[in-house]
Amino acid sequence: MHVKGIIGCIVLSLLLVNCRNKNTAYDTPANGKINISVDESFKPVMVEQIKAYKLTHQRTEINASYKSEADCFRDLNNDSTRMIIVSRGLSDDESNYYKQKLSFKPTWDIIAYDGIDVIVNLNAKDSIFTLQKLKSYLSGADRNKTIVLDGKNATSTVRLLKDSLLHGKNFGSNVFAAGSSKGVVDYISSNPDAIGFVGSSWVGDLDDPEQLNYEKKIRFALVECKICDKSVYAKPSQATITTGQYPLYRPLYYVLKENAVGLGTGFANQLSLEIGQLVFRRSYLVPAKMDFDYRNSFMETNKNLLNKTSEQ
Repeated sequence: MHVKGIIGCIVLSLLLVNCRNKNTAYDTPANGKINISVDESFKPVMVEQIKAYKLTHQRTEINASYKSEADCFRDLNNDSTRMIIVSRGLSDDESNYYKQKLSFKPTWDIIAYDGIDVIVNLNAKDSIFTLQKLKSYLSGADRNKTIVLDGKNATSTVRLLKDSLLHGKNFGSNVFAAGSSKGVVDYISSNPDAIGFVGSSWVGDLDDPEQLNYEKKIRFALVECKICDKSVYAKPSQATITTGQYPLYRPLYYVLKENAVGLGTGFANQLSLEIGQLVFRRSYLVPAKMDFDYRNSFMETNKNLLNKTSEQ
C-alpha cells in the first residue's frame, strides 16, 4: 500500500505539472518576465506605465518592443509575445482564430484615448484646418503642403487617417513617411511648408522637458469641430478629446494572450485601475476607466465615434 501511495502521488504531481504547462504561465503578477509589443506612437506613455509597475513589483521584467501596429498583431501570433498595446481590439475572426490555436480567446479592453495631433512649423502660415482641407492634403488633391506621417502603412495613425478621412483611399504623392513619431516632429521643426500627424503621447505631455522643448520648434494646429453648433476649431487636449471637440483621436487597447493570473494580467490590471489611469492622465491622455462626467456623457452617446472620427 505504501508503494502504491507513492506511485499515486507521483502520478498526481505529473498531472498537476501538465495542467500548469497547458493553462498557466511560469510567472505571477509580482514575479517573472514577459515580452510585449507596443504601437510606437504610444511609446512615451507606455514607458512610464512600465516604470510605474516596476516600482511596486520589483521582481518583474516587462520587455517592450515598439513597432507598427501591424507588426504588433503579427507578434501576437508568436508564443514569445504575451501582450500587445494597439488602437483596436480583436475582430470576431481573430478571436476565433486564437480560440482554435490556444484553446481560449485573448482578452482585450480600452484603457485610454489618445489624440492624433496636427503639428506645423513655428513659421508656418496656416495653422487652422477644416477636416475637408486635411483630406485634400492627404489625398493629394491639394499638393501645396508636404504631409508627414510616422509611416505610409501599417501604423495606427495611418489606419485612422485612411479610414476616417480618406475612407480607404490611398495617400497622395505629397505624403511622406518619417519612419517614426520623433521623425515627424524633427521634420516639421525644419520645414515651414509641411504638416505632420503625430500621437499626443509624443508631444502633448506638458511636464516632459523634452516635449516642452518642441514648443520652440512646432505649433499645434487647430482642427474643425464637427459636433459643435457653431464654427469652432480646437487644439488637442484632454478636455477637447473628452468632449469630442477635437475630432482626431483613437482608443488605446491592451490585447492579452493569457489564460491564468500571470504577469500579463497584473500589468493589464494596472493599466485599467487607479495607478495606470493616473499615469495616463498625468501624461495628458484621456483615461478610459476613471469616472469623468464629460467623458461619460459624450462617449456613451457617441459610441460610433470610438474607432473613427468624423465622416465627410
